[in-house]
Amino acid sequence: MSQYRPRRRDRVPQWITLGVVLLGALTVHGDSAIRHRCAQVAWAKGQQEGGKPQYAPDRRIDILNLKLDITPHFDRRSIDGKCTLTFKPIALPCREIRLDAIDLNVKEVRSCQSIEAYQVTSDQIVVTFENAIPADKKTTVTITYSAEPKKGLYFRTPEMGYKAGDTHLFTQGEAHRHRHWFPSQDYPNERFRSEVICRVPQGMTALSNGQLVSQKENEKTGRTVFHWKQSKPHVNYLISLVAGHFKKLEAEYNGIPLAFYTPPSDFEQAANSFQDTKKILAFFEEEIGVPYPWAKYYNVCVQDFMFGGMENTSITTLTTRTLHTKASEELRTTYPLDAHEVAHQWFGDLVTCKDWSHLWLNEGFATYYAALYEKHKNGREAMRYELYENARRVLRVEDDNIPIVYREYQKPMEQFTFRAYPKGGWVLHMLRSQLGPELYRKCIRTYLERHKFESVVTEDLNSVVEELSGRTWDRFFDQWVYHAGHPILDVSYSWDQQQKLAKLSIRQAQTIDEHTMRFHFPLTIEFETKGGRAREQVQIDEKAEDFYFPLEQAPKIVRVDPAYTLLAEIRFNKPKPLLYAQLKDSDDMMGRLRAVQQLKKKKSNRAIEALKETLNSDPFWGVRVEAAQALKTIHSPKALDALRASREQSDARAREAVAKAIGDFYHDDALEALRGMLRVETNPVIQGALITPVGAYPKDQVRKVILKYLNTSSYRNRLTEAAVEAIRNQADPSYLLPLREALKQRESEFTTGGIANTLETLAFLAQEKREKAPTRRFITDFVNDPRDRVRETAIAALGTLGDRKAIPLLETFTVAKEESAVRKKAKKAIDKIRQEEGTSAQLKELRDTVLDLQKTVEGLNDQVGQLKKQFRAKQQKDGESKSE
Repeated sequence: MSQYRPRRRDRVPQWITLGVVLLGALTVHGDSAIRHRCAQVAWAKGQQEGGKPQYAPDRRIDILNLKLDITPHFDRRSIDGKCTLTFKPIALPCREIRLDAIDLNVKEVRSCQSIEAYQVTSDQIVVTFENAIPADKKTTVTITYSAEPKKGLYFRTPEMGYKAGDTHLFTQGEAHRHRHWFPSQDYPNERFRSEVICRVPQGMTALSNGQLVSQKENEKTGRTVFHWKQSKPHVNYLISLVAGHFKKLEAEYNGIPLAFYTPPSDFEQAANSFQDTKKILAFFEEEIGVPYPWAKYYNVCVQDFMFGGMENTSITTLTTRTLHTKASEELRTTYPLDAHEVAHQWFGDLVTCKDWSHLWLNEGFATYYAALYEKHKNGREAMRYELYENARRVLRVEDDNIPIVYREYQKPMEQFTFRAYPKGGWVLHMLRSQLGPELYRKCIRTYLERHKFESVVTEDLNSVVEELSGRTWDRFFDQWVYHAGHPILDVSYSWDQQQKLAKLSIRQAQTIDEHTMRFHFPLTIEFETKGGRAREQVQIDEKAEDFYFPLEQAPKIVRVDPAYTLLAEIRFNKPKPLLYAQLKDSDDMMGRLRAVQQLKKKKSNRAIEALKETLNSDPFWGVRVEAAQALKTIHSPKALDALRASREQSDARAREAVAKAIGDFYHDDALEALRGMLRVETNPVIQGALITPVGAYPKDQVRKVILKYLNTSSYRNRLTEAAVEAIRNQADPSYLLPLREALKQRESEFTTGGIANTLETLAFLAQEKREKAPTRRFITDFVNDPRDRVRETAIAALGTLGDRKAIPLLETFTVAKEESAVRKKAKKAIDKIRQEEGTSAQLKELRDTVLDLQKTVEGLNDQVGQLKKQFRAKQQKDGESKSE
């Protein structure tokens, strides 16, 4: 699964994928972003002391086949269902089975065995048989039910604000959502074959896992019956059902049918996202060494998907946010998300983590193999930059004391963090670097072939690597997977001219405790002299060590980990001559990148000039992006001048980086540069990056720009939503009317997230106004919106608005279920309004007190004035008396 940060080529989720890329996603599984990582880590730290370890449940029965027969009712957003489970007890006779099920209206339970009774609890269906079923005896149970799923199965209908021609539904099972629309054993340690029958109104399509067995019209019901069958076992959360109005592109790879589906209104952009799928499959079959294991491979884009992608066997669900126009150039692309989800067809689907503590075996592999495809497609430097950005997501987390394999979580989704995605991917990169590519491929191929269609744990991978390499890898997995943290290396260098020795002192500076080990790893050191390059490998095992290297002459460049094979924070403050030489080394992209990172701390005129030159001449776009960000960090007038002089960039990623960097300055020259770029820019992504920061300037000409783009149509309404962000930056209530009108007149063009952001911005702008009624009434129209995000944001926005007249409305939402997001939002909004009321009352009381004190002081002043007059009069009289 990739957690989505709107997938950008200059990186993405994520998240990744869920599909994380992922996290990526997207790199998935991402956006993603992942966005959200540090908070999750902080929460997890708090759980470590008192968390309850989580383990896979017992498997008392082996489910052999699951057959679903689903009739969706789009107008009511409900389903009628029939679930038939074929199973057999594993070791002991079984008289009772318990199936995970939430909010299913069970109408009938039947079996080939006599049933004594069944009961429906809050989270299970319990079936008790009259007699115990012997071990290994096949038995079937059929449950007929209906449901209005709140999770697991999601409708997109006109009544919810979606286009009528795009009506559809989709499912999302990971981690434990499927129990909300069908009963089963909903945990990844159980695998079975599956069938899905779906009866949809004629004209619609239904898609699911495996092969299409039949498609028949039923004239009596006016429905088309699709029957799909997955003949190979997979886990419960990988079942997929997508049904509704779709258009498709088709292709084929080695006899495997490929397709890319989108809602009709999004189809124009489908080809942009489908162009790499066949190439990805071909590369992975060669790299992994195991043939693609499923009958087909489809991608299906759905609207307002909660992640970037989801790797259901043979049919991946993608967010429509991954679709993009060619005008966005390199800034929007789907192939990293596509690669992440395709990799999951082997890693996560063919083999699946036994429980969520070993999630990295799904997401880490998908993240890393997406990076390997990056190398295949764009070269070694592109892969290293991908690894660099993934490493940055890991290294920025401070005080990380949660290992990759971690059981003290409360909910499975808490595991979908940087540890499973980028850190897990880096573990594989280090493993591959130490084994060598060929032996690594052999190990991975053996791991898959040995455990295909099984649940796996980390030790399964470790045992294969040890078997085929003849080396012990316990310490490797212990320090990187079962313990937390990463090495922090303080490195210093000196040259002894008399002895012709280069000295490197390396100290592990990370906190070493019960959570984080003292790391042991090989480390490569590279020296460049006039005679060429020389590499030496040392073993790091101690807290601090000195290493000496005999050289014929003093090196002009010294590099630590030049091939970029170690996940570590390396703090190497080099002498300036070495640093500037490294910045100009055309053969070492990572060296130039690291030099840029050091130069941003220098802030000297020479550093600024060097970064400016890099920004305009470096052969790799990623280094140019980092140079722009470094100049932004320096944040001096000369740094701004360097950015302004670097606006003409052929690569959109570098051009956007310059735009964003200039946008982080507040200066008339920066504003003029932004406006100048906006006049000539045609890339809508970069246009959005230029529109938002002008909102920081309270100028008439800025208002004209913002209002222009507020009412400009664009793909996914990108320019309008950037204008909304600019309006928030303006913090000017005079925008309330045009903002309300834009949403009122063009609501159908807004994305769900765009509507939510606009409502929150309206509340923010109006919170200081005396007359809040127009804004309150406008926001109130959205509190019953069927889209969760819009409804919840509208409720929260009323709290931001701070209008006490909204409290009676908000109180009606507090009777929802305790765990309801709506209830929590409503209570928080009410508390916020009352808190503001209390603050206002305290301020009024304080003002009244000050006024009373002022009156008292004025009275005292009058009295003092009178006393002064009396005193002066008395003095004058006494003086006259003396003179007589």
